[in-house]
Amino acid sequence: MELQIFYFDTRHAIKVHDWIIDNSGGLHGYHEIGLLDSALEHIQNDMYYPTFQEKLKHLVYAVNKFHPFSDGNKRSSLVLGAYFLKINGYDYCVRKFVQEMEEIVVWLAEGKIRDDLLLEILDSIINEDEFSDSLKLKIIEAVWL
Repeated sequence: MELQIFYFDTRHAIKVHDWIIDNSGGLHGYHEIGLLDSALEHIQNDMYYPTFQEKLKHLVYAVNKFHPFSDGNKRSSLVLGAYFLKINGYDYCVRKFVQEMEEIVVWLAEGKIRDDLLLEILDSIINEDEFSDSLKLKIIEAVWL
C-alpha cells in the first residue's frame, strides 16, 4: 500500500514566505514565482521524484536555488521543507531537519552542496539518528576542501 503524500500550493508558500519576512526581516515580493509553481507541480510527479526524499530534495533545492522570492529564499527553503515533512507525518525529524539544514541551505546557495549530497543528507535526517561518519566527511569535503 502506497502512502499518500500531501502537498501545498504556491499561495501557501507565499504566505509562509511573507510570515518569515515579517518576523525576521527582508524584502517582500517575488520575481521568479513561476519557477516555484513549476517545482511544486513537478514534485507531485512520481516518475521524476519517486521517493519522498527526492520530492523534499527538489523542493528545498528549487526554493533555494531558483530564487522565486525577492529575499529570504534560504530561510523559505528551510521552513517550507520543514512544513512538507510536518504535513506528511515526519514530525519526529522536523526539529532535526531545521537544526541540521540551517547551514546546509547556506552551503547549497553557495554551490558547495550538490544535488546528490543534498539527497543523502535528507535521507539521513529522515532515517538515521545522526549523520554517519562517511556523510560527515562528504559534507566537510564539499564545504571546506
